Amino acid sequence: MQSIQANSYPIHFNEKGYEALNLHLKENKYSNLFIIVDNNTNEFCLPKFLPFLETDLTIEIIEFEAGEHNKNIETCVQIWNVLTELGADRKSLVLNLGGGVVTDLGGFVASTFKRGVNFIHIPTTLLSMVDASVGGKNGVDLGNLKNQIGVINVPKMVLIDTQYLNTSPQNEMRSGLAEMLKHGLIYDKEYWEQFLDLKAIDFADFDELIYRSVEIKNEIVKQDPTEKNIRKALNFGHTLGHAIESYFLENENKTTLLHGEAIAVGMILESYISWNKNLINQEEYIQIKSSIKSIYDDIVFEENDIEPILELLIHDKKNEYGNIQFALIEGIGKIKINQSVENELILKAFLDYKS
Repeated sequence: MQSIQANSYPIHFNEKGYEALNLHLKENKYSNLFIIVDNNTNEFCLPKFLPFLETDLTIEIIEFEAGEHNKNIETCVQIWNVLTELGADRKSLVLNLGGGVVTDLGGFVASTFKRGVNFIHIPTTLLSMVDASVGGKNGVDLGNLKNQIGVINVPKMVLIDTQYLNTSPQNEMRSGLAEMLKHGLIYDKEYWEQFLDLKAIDFADFDELIYRSVEIKNEIVKQDPTEKNIRKALNFGHTLGHAIESYFLENENKTTLLHGEAIAVGMILESYISWNKNLINQEEYIQIKSSIKSIYDDIVFEENDIEPILELLIHDKKNEYGNIQFALIEGIGKIKINQSVENELILKAFLDYKS
């Protein structure tokens, strides 16, 4: 597949990515090489990756425990200390091999260590391939609040090898699929319609669907790298989705949700809001709701869950001047940003979700 040019860095696919990575190592005089992994990618992905690496550089592996609950400053401090102990300097290169937690955290670690060292993302989950590794956002959570601390800083390249998906469980694949569905809903109606009947999809061609998803995100980010305008479109489903994800992460009585599971709920809720604001018609809303519910298990919300979820909206990064801002769809394949939504309508969306 043809490489995609993002803002100041390329996105390479499959075999071409390893050729580009090895050429980059050959052309740049790095002092040493650090590969950041979690315990899952250390076990399942690193053995597949290392044979492709052609370098005489000293390679150090830095592992942390997998999971969103470890995507925090404490983990960063541990990795910064390890980098220091192992002699990392400003000419070091960091490779982030893993899912969204690894690329988000690893990019932040590299961007801030000694005021910034070069890094490369090698995403290994569907979510990180189509979303987390593309666009230059790097960061960590603050307690249960998603991605509150971070920077926008681009890697030297992104290497997407879909063979790593063979190591991903089905729930992780569904989590990544949510972002692909979002890309269709906000930008490309024909792309969205390809997912209306998952049984009809030829998964031998799934690479092409991934490629188009990366293309869509990149096309949006290139217009607005620092999220002042159209890049806010990518937040569809995330205003409520992130609040739901944070609430389930902190509540010991709830089962922690994967990112895409929470975003799937958020997209249904925010589609309901779009319908009630006359931005989409009822037929479009029913199609969205039924399609997403056919893929993801229903999430149970008790009556006492809703208020704390609404309180978490206050901390959403998209808020401006104290106002909660939504990105809503204006017909399938189009978006309307900076939309205010009253709590009463959000409550109605939750009631409809349960029906």
